Amino acid sequence: MPILMIYHSLGGVSQMKNTRQKIMEFLKKADWPSTTEDIAAEIKVSWNTAQVHLLKMLHEGIVRYKKVGRQNQFWLNEGYEKYFKRGNKK
Repeated sequence: MPILMIYHSLGGVSQMKNTRQKIMEFLKKADWPSTTEDIAAEIKVSWNTAQVHLLKMLHEGIVRYKKVGRQNQFWLNEGYEKYFKRGNKK
């Protein structure tokens, strides 16, 4: 079985979307920029996993970033709402 199929069969794509959604939910509630370490601890993933998702989100314009000392700090960019799942509103 190709690696990609194994990844999909284990729920890798849905897990990735779920992690990203959890990061956005956490940042939405935050009153100030959050570190990768704080985000990872809150959503229960490794620091590396959180950092990879945050850097992808930075590249896509969802979050903003600033390095303070040795810390990476992230916060939601203006207009982030378009990345949240919409309910069935009429």
